[in-house]
Amino acid sequence: MAITQAVCTSFKQEILVEGHNFTASSGDTFKIALYTSSASLDASTTAYSSSNEVSDSGSYSAGGGSLTSVTPTTSGTTAICDFADISFTSATITARGALIYNSSNSNKAICVLDFGGDKTSTSGTFTIQFPAADASNAILRLA
Repeated sequence: MAITQAVCTSFKQEILVEGHNFTASSGDTFKIALYTSSASLDASTTAYSSSNEVSDSGSYSAGGGSLTSVTPTTSGTTAICDFADISFTSATITARGALIYNSSNSNKAICVLDFGGDKTSTSGTFTIQFPAADASNAILRLA
């Protein structure tokens, strides 16, 4: 199995035909689920699945956590979307990657995150820190 970082192909098509509302105050609900190294996630992932998701621990439960969307904007000629960092507390987790998905829209996949190796917390805080919200680094960029 493998986790390969990518914006999901299905999402690229969906934003042209049915929409995903990333507006912070009135948009859809986006979640992030954590996965073990046994998961198979890549650009062909179309929806959230609990298969090979990390076990419930501390404040982490199946389906992951809700993300706080930062209202989309532009940076130069690139449209960007970002999320606030998220933490799961009192958690014993070993995760290899994650899936951001739209829980308001049939759990449709947005993007896969590859952590580059197992990341672990032991009875502590597991934090996902998103990159800077700019044209070169934002988690979602349309150039």
